[in-house]
Amino acid sequence: MATIFRDLSYRYQWLYDGISRLAALSVGGEGRFRQLALQGLTLHSDTHILDLCCGSGQATEFLVKLSQNVTGLDASPLSLRRARNNVPNATYVEAFAENMPFADNLFDIVHTSAALHEMQPEQLRNIIQEVYRVLKPGGVFTLVDFHPPTNPIFWPGLSVFFWLFETETAWELLKTDLPGLLRENGFEVDTPSLYAGGSLQVIQGRKKR
Repeated sequence: MATIFRDLSYRYQWLYDGISRLAALSVGGEGRFRQLALQGLTLHSDTHILDLCCGSGQATEFLVKLSQNVTGLDASPLSLRRARNNVPNATYVEAFAENMPFADNLFDIVHTSAALHEMQPEQLRNIIQEVYRVLKPGGVFTLVDFHPPTNPIFWPGLSVFFWLFETETAWELLKTDLPGLLRENGFEVDTPSLYAGGSLQVIQGRKKR
């Protein structure tokens, strides 16, 4: 069940953006947060990137600086209207992440930022399978999302954030072995990189060639 603050944050972009910036301070600011999932990847102007669950385009705005072939996908018409306003030099598609209207082997990179924790377990599995399908052989699924803090000091802040802005699916993700789930679906995955006292994980899964 969504909290009133969660509903308000989606209704008013200024509130959503403010929450995002505040949360990003835990890793050194929004600029660094947007780069976390792309570390170690070589991107060119012709790299085909899918910004999965792009929302109002916060990550898309960063991605279009790296490539001229960025597609944002989201199921929310309101979010996509905002994204087109905020980042007009990307292509946008309205669709569910678990049923993407793309051909097989289309993208070099699929990127998603703080979105998978909103998915039900079966939905999450379907999304990972779809990502594998639309990636080119050797392509990379790169993501950043929540992780159980390894530093106990971060537990109270994360718990309050979840209580105010998230649903039970966020708590469910903390119990999910995301790297294992990616491996089950064919990805080659290294050990995740952890940030913010372990409360954020960055995972890169490569589709086998």
